[in-house]
Amino acid sequence: MAPAQPGTPPNTTLPAEAAPSTVMELSLPHDLSPWGMFMAADIIVKAVMIGLAFASLVTWTICLAKSLEIFGGKLRIRRAVRAIGDAATLKQASLALDRSGGPGPLLVRAAEEETALSVGALDHVSGDGLKERVTSRLSRIEAAASRRMSRGTGVLATIGSTAPFVGLFGTVWGIMNAFIGISQAQTTNLAVVAPGIAEALLATAMGLVAAIPAVVIYNVFARSIAGYRQILADASAGVERLVSRDLDFRTVAPPAALAAE
Repeated sequence: MAPAQPGTPPNTTLPAEAAPSTVMELSLPHDLSPWGMFMAADIIVKAVMIGLAFASLVTWTICLAKSLEIFGGKLRIRRAVRAIGDAATLKQASLALDRSGGPGPLLVRAAEEETALSVGALDHVSGDGLKERVTSRLSRIEAAASRRMSRGTGVLATIGSTAPFVGLFGTVWGIMNAFIGISQAQTTNLAVVAPGIAEALLATAMGLVAAIPAVVIYNVFARSIAGYRQILADASAGVERLVSRDLDFRTVAPPAALAAE
């Protein structure tokens, strides 16, 4: 066999520098779907994503429950307003709302109770004091009904204001880990950098997914509850008119005639 010529390179099968690159490519996560990125994320980023997913579930649960509650509340109070408006006296309104639910019957019942407590003094004093006491009791019933209808909306406001920052925290944490991985791999290859950053940015995306619906739903509920309060105020004003009308009837009609009724 003829000797190798001087300067001829030795017979090699694989460049030495190609092996680490191949190993690194095989170790990279290739599943860049949302679920794959979640499973490959750091434990802190996973906890952030789970918390944001739970917050989104709470948002939609409150949306469904509160929508039904507001719809039913408006329906009942509108019926009460119609019954109060059609009644000529407080007694007629009480009979019309005897089997109804909601704050409407409570308003009428409170006015009846206050009138019954003050009936002995009405022969000697004017009805201004009775009107003030009735107004005070009705305002307390209105406030209690409004607070009851507003329950749960504060959670939406909290989720809408904090979810983006929680998602941002997960993103910052994930990017920190991505840079640490870059320094350990001693490469700036985009295939090495991109998966870690994509996993980190998924936390911010989930924060926005949780926050945007919460803010929109909160604003819708705020307007709906404001409309409910207005209808409730109409019912309260109708009860006050009935009390004032009964006082006028008492002034015009003799007490014996009222007793006979």
